[in-house]
Amino acid sequence: MTTLIASDDQRVIELCDQLLAEHDPKSTPSAEFLGAQFDLGLGWVHFPEGNGGLGLSPKLQSTVSARLLAAGAPLPYGRNPIGYGMCAPTLVVHGSDAQKQRYLRPLFTGEEIWCQLFSEPGAGSDVASLAMRADRDGEEWTLNGQKVWTTLAHVSRFGIVLARTDPEKVKHKGMTMFVVDMRAPGVEVRPLMQATGEAEFNEVYMTDVRIPDAERLGDVGEGWGVSLTTLMNERVSIGGQVSPRGSGIIALALRAWQRSPLHGDPVARDRLAQLWIEAEVNRLTNMRAAQRRVKGTPGPEGSVGKMAMAGLNQRLMSFVMDLLGPDAMLYPSGYPMDRPTTAMDLSNPQKAFIRVQANSIEGGTTNIMKNILGERVLGLPGEPRADKEVPWSQVPRS
Repeated sequence: MTTLIASDDQRVIELCDQLLAEHDPKSTPSAEFLGAQFDLGLGWVHFPEGNGGLGLSPKLQSTVSARLLAAGAPLPYGRNPIGYGMCAPTLVVHGSDAQKQRYLRPLFTGEEIWCQLFSEPGAGSDVASLAMRADRDGEEWTLNGQKVWTTLAHVSRFGIVLARTDPEKVKHKGMTMFVVDMRAPGVEVRPLMQATGEAEFNEVYMTDVRIPDAERLGDVGEGWGVSLTTLMNERVSIGGQVSPRGSGIIALALRAWQRSPLHGDPVARDRLAQLWIEAEVNRLTNMRAAQRRVKGTPGPEGSVGKMAMAGLNQRLMSFVMDLLGPDAMLYPSGYPMDRPTTAMDLSNPQKAFIRVQANSIEGGTTNIMKNILGERVLGLPGEPRADKEVPWSQVPRS
């Protein structure tokens, strides 16, 4: 077994070196470089061969990322975060061969951005309460309803959408997942301006949107199971990234401390040290989880990193605001009221402080993460759910 693991690791390293030798990231256009990376199976190493992977352990992806990042290669996650971390894993598990061949490569290269259409005004933390309808019409489905908090929908070419196909089934059994063309007639995307002055989130209205049955993901009525693939990968994508030591928001806090009048203050230094320790513990926990991860949909342990990341980011940025003093009240970039093409811009401390407040809501609220950990990791009894055996059409909704 040890020899096999060593040979897999060596194979990945050799393929990385081949990629860098044949496509210098300093002179190769990003889409071309990423396309070559996908073709060599270095997109998601745990995906099947021919779908951007090598069929190897997912822990080897960190070897790829570290080697390519050191050479200055483009990062697919930053270009297409929802597509790379959430939609692609759903497609590779539940999509048809035709869907995988059509969508995965341009998704990985960033030539086609993807979004995830789950949340609704009446179905946030409880996604299974959603009301968007999908009615079958021969070999097509007609979608009607509203989605909300859809990241990067305004620049997305495609999305994965969860809709109700049988309101007489219990709420977890009457849903189906589809791939939707975001340019199709009847799709309307409206910006949701955030406190940062940007609209990376959107609300999406669908009015008689036609979707071929060939774009269905999974069986009819089994959309909840498909959505769990998306949601579990989402939590790993948001909170389970393994970054270099001292990078990210802790690096921003360190720079602010070095420039602050409180630089020599022992209390401020003690707070920074404690936050550094928390950041390092979280990083090492994510590293251990990545090394132990096996092929397939991530388990509930992905909720650990997501929950820890949210609270830590908020404490870090509160500390940075204290370091800035009166400057914390200024917003250097103004309020542009624009629609960015990337998500999670933390380019200045004031914007980062405002933006990270959403970390405990997006991708599953902190309370939901605690429920998952309590029930699925610690084995604690779940809360009573009166609507569990009731048809969705009979469940009261706000």
